Amino acid sequence: MSLQCGIVGLPNVGKSTLFNCLSNAKAQSANFPFCTIEPNVGVITVPDERLNRLVEMCNPRSVVPATVEIVDIAGLVKGASKGEGLGNKFLANIRETDAIIHVLRCFDDDNITHVDGSVDPVRDKEIIDYELQIKDLETVEARIAKTQKQAQTGGDKVAKQQYEVLKKFHEALLQGKPARTVELETADDIKFARELFLLTSKPVLYVCNVDDASAVDGNKYVEAVREAIKDENAQMLIVAAKTESEIAELDTWEERKEFLNEIGLDESGVSRLIRAAYALLNLRTFFTAGSDEVRAWTFVEGSKAPQCAGVIHTDFEKGFIRAEVIKYDDFVTLGSEAAVKEAGKMAIEGKNYVAQDGDIMHFLFNV
Repeated sequence: MSLQCGIVGLPNVGKSTLFNCLSNAKAQSANFPFCTIEPNVGVITVPDERLNRLVEMCNPRSVVPATVEIVDIAGLVKGASKGEGLGNKFLANIRETDAIIHVLRCFDDDNITHVDGSVDPVRDKEIIDYELQIKDLETVEARIAKTQKQAQTGGDKVAKQQYEVLKKFHEALLQGKPARTVELETADDIKFARELFLLTSKPVLYVCNVDDASAVDGNKYVEAVREAIKDENAQMLIVAAKTESEIAELDTWEERKEFLNEIGLDESGVSRLIRAAYALLNLRTFFTAGSDEVRAWTFVEGSKAPQCAGVIHTDFEKGFIRAEVIKYDDFVTLGSEAAVKEAGKMAIEGKNYVAQDGDIMHFLFNV
């Protein structure tokens, strides 16, 4: 599964520090703009207590967790849509990602320069929103110019339908709204919208980077962001990147847990962020479990059994016969695959079965 989340933000908001916490890859972190010039890619393990429980029960020879790819993208400044700073590179890199993690500075620190001279996360958010919306507006207007004539004079029904979709996007963007706020009614409209590759249509998770004291409850900056995004169809998470970097330096799980308890957190912001990024990409997990291997496999929500089989190997999808499916809770409660079978809890599913998050599956195929 090669879907990616891109971390974006203005320079010096803490995104590279956060990326370093997420990944073993060490992006350069410095107190000046554009220290991240080429995008850094980290393949991040997704924390999942279900996997840990299955490992305890099966005692396998190998364990393979689910992963998600995170890309640290160069900081953006005003005028990026016109090529200012590293704007063209930024926009090209963000276009290649499937979802956006937008880091906002929500802390005061006189020792860390802000490119606009003051801390205002809503203003910072609007700067990036504006640059992305301007680029999307260019895309939509170019497509309208191409489609409008066909729709109005050529009698092309498809062109007419596409033109109506384009008008909706155009109106939203002119009002300063992201493309993802536009509601589309038909599968054809949704398919066409995807083909436009609009930057503001990507799902967004806003990460409020706060100081240590605000890691649990947030602060005035966080509340301002929450109010600003309430109608945006986006998510928000509070993380203290500096605190997370301190947690990452601790050697043992016990030390990290003690540190988290001291500051009033049940788990690290990094763990919450990774799971949020996974969900943002609309990804879910099924498992294979046995004495040889316990493995978490990633699939897109809504996938059917043959598609999930294809995640393991393309031959599994081509020659799919059926899937043997055990619900995670049944496996844990009954203690083994044999006990699940004996209790009549193993389901035999065909090609139309829609996989569910947490399913333990075994595929039968013939090629």
